[in-house]
Amino acid sequence: QVQLVESGGGLVQAGGSLRLSCAVSGRTFSSRSMGWFRQAPGKEREFVAAISWSGGRTDYADSVKGRFTISRDNAKNTVYLQMNSLKPEDTGVYYCAASLTYRASMTPLDFGSWGQGTQVTVSS
Repeated sequence: QVQLVESGGGLVQAGGSLRLSCAVSGRTFSSRSMGWFRQAPGKEREFVAAISWSGGRTDYADSVKGRFTISRDNAKNTVYLQMNSLKPEDTGVYYCAASLTYRASMTPLDFGSWGQGTQVTVSS
């Protein structure tokens, strides 16, 4: 079992940037793929980005391609989400998640461990 703790959320104006971090406990971090999801009020949790265990493969939702970058540092047991050119529609609670598998178009069901979430609010 792993534990995940997100940080880096906050309030930012449209066009600004934020960098989210997710610290993962446990010795199995480097063997797990990682993902970021977000959930806006009244909406379902949606996929944002995922990265394979080695960092060699990444996948993004169409809505964030070219603006967000997922990366990981296996030496620090941390995964990051760099968010640039933020839009009001990016507002929501962002969750980090860990999975034992990796494939295209991952869904929340692919992930067995979740963090508590961090709030991102983008003002217009």
